[in-house]
Amino acid sequence: MTILEVDAVRAFVMIAEHRSFTRAAEALGTTQGAISVKLKRLEDRLSQKLIERTPRQVRLSAQGQIFIQSAREFLAAHERAIAGLTATRRRFRLGIASHVMGPEVPTLLARLKSLDPALTIEVLLDNSRALLDSFEEGTLDAVIIRSDDDRRDGEILGPEHFGWFASPDFEHRLGEPLPLATLSPHCAVRDVATRLLDRACIPWVEVFVGGTSAIAAAVSAGLAVAAYPYRLAPPEAVDIGDVLSLPPLPSLEIVLHSSLSDPRTKETLRAITAAFREHRKASIKPTCVLQTTG
Repeated sequence: MTILEVDAVRAFVMIAEHRSFTRAAEALGTTQGAISVKLKRLEDRLSQKLIERTPRQVRLSAQGQIFIQSAREFLAAHERAIAGLTATRRRFRLGIASHVMGPEVPTLLARLKSLDPALTIEVLLDNSRALLDSFEEGTLDAVIIRSDDDRRDGEILGPEHFGWFASPDFEHRLGEPLPLATLSPHCAVRDVATRLLDRACIPWVEVFVGGTSAIAAAVSAGLAVAAYPYRLAPPEAVDIGDVLSLPPLPSLEIVLHSSLSDPRTKETLRAITAAFREHRKASIKPTCVLQTTG
């Protein structure tokens, strides 16, 4: 009878999900060499090649595609069995800055639940200052913010790149100030963007002020241009910075802060880090031919 090792199956599933030995090792808090050894042990036990690996690509083999769902069910059953015998439900309190909340979060939450079925996840969305205050008071276990909101060291989850976004049918009249949609007057991105425009002697006027989702709506409606993250820009929006000769915007970083160090929380934080890094948007949205009218 073939007996499967939980760690070996978990290594296989992580490699399959991340399409990378390096990222799988990072998610499990181990080394690439250890991951490779576990996969080899599983393949030998099953007498099947599960992962095809080339210098350019890591993908499931035909047998790996057949086995992957059963492997996930095997791990889920194992976690349920352990959770049923072990202790009480664990609560993890995570704060995410409203202007950071993005497409990574559903995957992040699914990853946390898969990691620990007994975990109660509490997520708070707020501005960075309120989250940092709660974190320092001990009412949040971890916070995810942008590097402009706090200068302390933390776990860097990835870069945040910005562009000058507008709708494809946005029209800018020559000689008129550039209409801007911005966050609150205390937003660091707003301050940097307007300062760069002033330095470049480009006149501008603030025509819309709102939160992150409201600015996305204003951009989609063609009301204004916004200094906005590529990661969060509406699908139809385009970066018109080059078309209007607008100054390049500097990148920032998304940072995770946590004060907890117990092994279970460290495992949770590794899952958060892996989910964010896995879903970083590296592609750059294309620019368009902007209409200008006299």
